[in-house]
Amino acid sequence: MKTFLLLIIIAGVVIAGGLFFFGKKADIGEAPMGAASPKDATYIIEDESVTLTDGVSEVYAIEGSAAKTTTRYFGNEVYHDFNGDGREDVAFLLTQETGGSGTFFYVAAALNTENGYVGSRALFLGDRIAPQSTHMSTNPRQKNVIVVNYADRAPDESFTDRPSVGKSIWLILNTHAMQFGEVVQDFEGEANLSMMSLDMKKWLWMRADFSDGREIIPKEPTAFTISFSDDSTFSATTDCNSMSGSYETDQNTIMFKDIAMTKIYCEGSQEGDFAQFLTDTIKYHFTSHGELILELASGSGTVTFR
Repeated sequence: MKTFLLLIIIAGVVIAGGLFFFGKKADIGEAPMGAASPKDATYIIEDESVTLTDGVSEVYAIEGSAAKTTTRYFGNEVYHDFNGDGREDVAFLLTQETGGSGTFFYVAAALNTENGYVGSRALFLGDRIAPQSTHMSTNPRQKNVIVVNYADRAPDESFTDRPSVGKSIWLILNTHAMQFGEVVQDFEGEANLSMMSLDMKKWLWMRADFSDGREIIPKEPTAFTISFSDDSTFSATTDCNSMSGSYETDQNTIMFKDIAMTKIYCEGSQEGDFAQFLTDTIKYHFTSHGELILELASGSGTVTFR
């Protein structure tokens, strides 16, 4: 009898363990759940995670203290399919008050996924600005670009002055990193070519044009950048890995050397094309539109940065 009871107990433990094992395994690989609404999603503001409930979040600085940070869904929405999955996503403005006199405005986005709305990292716009409108760019060359219009103050004005200086910012959402990048607009006026240098700024890849008529445009418009240092080294970012190396110049000739990159695999990445551009570059020049042009070997094409 005791042996029979012992066998029943052992069998029960094995079955329970099996159910636990298979139950845990079923959880592996499940996508995290998003929110039912953008007003209930989680966003990253100044490197802090903020979860809204019906459009509001209130977090006390210290438990029992009257000081608190209040984040609110402001509005000015623009609806658009930012990641091409056929679902309508949304970008909008948030405000945050931290207990002082400031009201800080941010632009944020929420992707409408199969598992709910997933919030982005918010981008700071300004303190006590006057939002005007938010819309998608009508420029055919600016796919998925958001335009945020608002009024701000001149540098010599105080916060007691009413915002009266019109401003606009063009943004694109990196739907993999879930953060915004600013899109540089067409250069107005002429640049002083004598003042331009490789190390003057971080350069953003705009396009590559080839002599056979081909054109390559980055799928992630803000992902590909290159920065030059005065010690003849460079660093670059791509839609997957980062790159670094050295370069040599002689008047308008340039050669990239010792190019190395991290080894993360990203399906559909254009980093291979980008690396090949650098390998094939033999000359460079600047344009009056503030652009850096890399010239490829044998006159096969050019790569434009801005």
